Amino acid sequence: MSENRSGEIVSAFVIGGLIGAALGILFAPAKGKDTRVKINDWIDDTTEKAKEKLESLEDEIKKRKDQLLKHN
Repeated sequence: MSENRSGEIVSAFVIGGLIGAALGILFAPAKGKDTRVKINDWIDDTTEKAKEKLESLEDEIKKRKDQLLKHN
């Protein structure tokens, strides 16, 4: 159950980031080229953060799995 909850939290952060980025673009328009650069930068940053969160989640799952196996 904890694994599902962690996945929900990561999904919530990703969705929140997407919504925030969309609202930022809508309310602060710029030249097309500038907007594309900002979007690409945001995508790169978000991708990197998502990878880091997934790696952290994977480490936590492995740790808990090892703890459960030790207790059995």
